[in-house]
Amino acid sequence: MSESPAAAPAVEPPADGNPAGGGISNRPPGYPSALVWLRAGILRDWRGVLGAFVATWFYLPLALLAAVSSGLTLAAVGLFTGGLGADDQLPAVVRDTPLVGSLLEAFLSRSGGVLGGFVGFAVGFLAGFLGVLLLPWRSTLDEPLALLTGLLGMVVAAALIGVLYTLYRVLLEPRLLVVSGARELSRREEDRLRPLLADCARRLGLPSLPRLLMEDDPVLTNARTYARHIVVTTAVLTEPDEEIAALLSHELVHWRTGDEVTSAFVRGVALPLTLVHAVPAWLTRTFPHPATNFVVFLLFWPVLLTMRYVVLPLHARDVRAAEYRADLGAVLAGHVEGMRSVLERRRSFETGRSGWDEAVCATHPPHELRLDRLDRASAPAVAGPVPAPVTAEALFGRPGAIGTPRSWLVVGLVVLALCVGASGLGAVQWAFFRPQSAVEGFFSALADRDSDAALDRLTPEARAAVANREQLAAMLRAEGYQPPTDVDVTAIERDGDEATATVSYRLGGAEQTAELALRRDDAATAGLFHGWHVVEGLFPLDVPPGRAGLALNGVAIPPTTESGARLALLPGTYTATGEGSALGEVPPETVQVAPGESTGSTLGLAPVMKPTAGTAAEERVRAHLDECAKQTVAAPPGCPFRYYTGGTIQKITWTILEYPRVAVELTGPATAQVSTPYESRGKVRATGSSTSYFGSSAPFTDEQEITVAGVITAEGDTLTFRPAGLDD
Repeated sequence: MSESPAAAPAVEPPADGNPAGGGISNRPPGYPSALVWLRAGILRDWRGVLGAFVATWFYLPLALLAAVSSGLTLAAVGLFTGGLGADDQLPAVVRDTPLVGSLLEAFLSRSGGVLGGFVGFAVGFLAGFLGVLLLPWRSTLDEPLALLTGLLGMVVAAALIGVLYTLYRVLLEPRLLVVSGARELSRREEDRLRPLLADCARRLGLPSLPRLLMEDDPVLTNARTYARHIVVTTAVLTEPDEEIAALLSHELVHWRTGDEVTSAFVRGVALPLTLVHAVPAWLTRTFPHPATNFVVFLLFWPVLLTMRYVVLPLHARDVRAAEYRADLGAVLAGHVEGMRSVLERRRSFETGRSGWDEAVCATHPPHELRLDRLDRASAPAVAGPVPAPVTAEALFGRPGAIGTPRSWLVVGLVVLALCVGASGLGAVQWAFFRPQSAVEGFFSALADRDSDAALDRLTPEARAAVANREQLAAMLRAEGYQPPTDVDVTAIERDGDEATATVSYRLGGAEQTAELALRRDDAATAGLFHGWHVVEGLFPLDVPPGRAGLALNGVAIPPTTESGARLALLPGTYTATGEGSALGEVPPETVQVAPGESTGSTLGLAPVMKPTAGTAAEERVRAHLDECAKQTVAAPPGCPFRYYTGGTIQKITWTILEYPRVAVELTGPATAQVSTPYESRGKVRATGSSTSYFGSSAPFTDEQEITVAGVITAEGDTLTFRPAGLDD
């Protein structure tokens, strides 16, 4: 050594230092527990954590890739379109202005493509960049609270991954280092390095030591501090003791201040980005060639640029401060000359074992600045501000507890408020916004005969099937409506944003079971609660074509056309009625609409013939025949009899000898088909005289069997007979 160890006074170790406590061996002293140690490292570099969080969790590399791609695309479009017709875009007033118009026209005709390219690139870059950043949040832009909870969930996820990764690196560090090539020291290496390490720790006031491991590299003098280990290369053994002591003092400060814990947490927050970044770093390190570097940059440039210009610059402030602080460890340990020699002769003595480590090491401060800081700390006479003396307390700070009573009170109150708020939100969600609440609210509205409230429980697509809400509301308020009773939601099966509710109920005196489909709302109430709506809550009822005078629960249904009509009804029991006539009557019909039905049914309301309809129809037919018999022509129009002869009829008289008996078949509430059975035919007699072809006159008498067929229509109490075969 170039400087005697006695030149630097020994510093008493902290009284409370106990690195073996807390269940993690080889952790640095000065922390009451392992939790305090991890907390101090995790919370130290908030800038690095912020950069890692934004770059990784907001997909910054993808945003950069989309921005450049869309920018180049629109730049090419602007280059061609601007060059072809930029001068034509000038307003006529500007173009006609003397001197100015010609100058602008000449400028645009020669540079319009360039301007268009620049504008296109700027617009495309901004659109692509913002598109990737905002696309994952498009569904929450109109819900501020949902956006806030989404961001909070992202922060919690990033922090959780960061903590888990930090624990993984700390707890499994011995195994990870062995896998990467580190080994135990040999007896010769132990005899050379252990006394130097112990002396440096004593001078720094450290009552315990990290575990020292060796990496076989006879060329590169290198040392690297981890959370609980220091790894040096075999080339260190060729250096003078003074330089080795300075190097170990530097690494001991890194170990004592938990710099590796800080780096591990930042790396954990950016874990997806770190894993991707490790690929180009490994390729360039394994295949060192300019062509390899060029290809790797073409493939991974968004990740490389994001890491270099976003993550590392924010993390570099803490890294540089840690390096300056670690250099002061050599001052406190009395190995200034050794550290100065190391800094003057080497570009770096801390190289990375991974892509992340290499990138972090590249952010170390320049050696000249480190030498300047070292000189000012060791020789206050150097020009510049006089630095504070280097002491263990100034270098490491005072040991801190896991928290003060006041901080624990604040944390407790915050946790209590979060628990109460979460419980309240959960209670509101359980009471009003779960699938079962939507089903219960739907049937409760039916029980209250409130059609508007029941329809509000349906999806907008289902509500659109109701053409006349006032008509449906009148049907539910009428006495003929009976809602389902004894409703019980027995089961809810949920699949993402869809659910199926199994409901038991009583309808029409019988117990039934149905399944209702539900869908979760896309929009959130108060930005927090997503309710549910029933998908299949209406029942289609087809009304026969050409019917008039129908009613449900006394509410008139408009007359249907030839294609019929369809009503959308809420579950329950309805009473359907129809108007009768002199021929027939329509018995009331009970219509049961079961929940969950979607196939639909047809309203029957089949008319039945009145007991007096047959007699009235036969009387109307006889009246028609009497009118026919009064006619004195051989072929009375619309009548079921006529007389044919070879001569000319001079006189004819018709006499009904026997009226036919008719069969009446009801075809509608006000129409009936009339026919004459074979055995019920009537008789008519024609008498008169006719002139033959030769001019002689002769009397005649003829009897015929007659049958009657046609349609009888009722209008009020009046029946009208229309014989078959007559044109409209």
